[in-house]
Amino acid sequence: MDNTPYEQWAERLDSLIAKYGVSRPERDAEGILDSERNLVVDLGCGTGTLTELMYRKGYDMIGVDLSEAMLNLAMVKKEESGSEILYLQQDMRQLELYSTVGTVFSLCDSLNYILEEEELSEVFSLVNNYLFPGGLFVFDFNTVHKYRDVIGESTIAETREDCSFIWENFYDPEEEINEYDLTVFVREEGEYFRRFTETHLQRGYTPEQMTRLVEEAGMAVVEIRDADTGKEVTEESQRVYVVARERGKLLAELGNTAVYDE
Repeated sequence: MDNTPYEQWAERLDSLIAKYGVSRPERDAEGILDSERNLVVDLGCGTGTLTELMYRKGYDMIGVDLSEAMLNLAMVKKEESGSEILYLQQDMRQLELYSTVGTVFSLCDSLNYILEEEELSEVFSLVNNYLFPGGLFVFDFNTVHKYRDVIGESTIAETREDCSFIWENFYDPEEEINEYDLTVFVREEGEYFRRFTETHLQRGYTPEQMTRLVEEAGMAVVEIRDADTGKEVTEESQRVYVVARERGKLLAELGNTAVYDE
């Protein structure tokens, strides 16, 4: 993860929220954000690196993740930085927040860990339920093309001074699921290394699938781009980001039954 462009992602999120969203990082004279619309949720926050970056930009942050181990590391970062981030250990398929929020984002292919389309649909519905009127949902995902044609059936290995790894990929074309088998060797003392193994399963999705699921959940897609180039999505796109907006509650507030797509 050390090559992950977290700072670049934070800048993109900040600009997308400013362009399309309702959340604002401005605080009052006492340093307090004045509304639920300014709450921002990092869904699948991991160890909190991006959550901390967004907090530094002034947003009132909530981090949600299923992994206790990752959240423990996030709490260490919180203690070191002095931030006031609220971390919740939850499965995103059972998301439960105490209020609506202005923005939800889920990056670094967290949604690819949802292997069933029906469960992903439930995640999107829960996100929509907790979004403030006109709130924003920003997420990325790895495409079927990436797993099937780029990394599927490949092996990646790297040797470092204190850590080495072997990363094997196995792609199932029928299920459209990629299996990551990761073996890590970590130096503990002297010349001795401890061996760790992990297995991850991720499913590829198409832009058409994601657009349909977003709309079925009651949101409107306002932007969809190749996450690496920032340009239009093509058949060669490996990672795609989507910007969607809550519209049902907003329309109710406006007293308008027309489709909200501005």
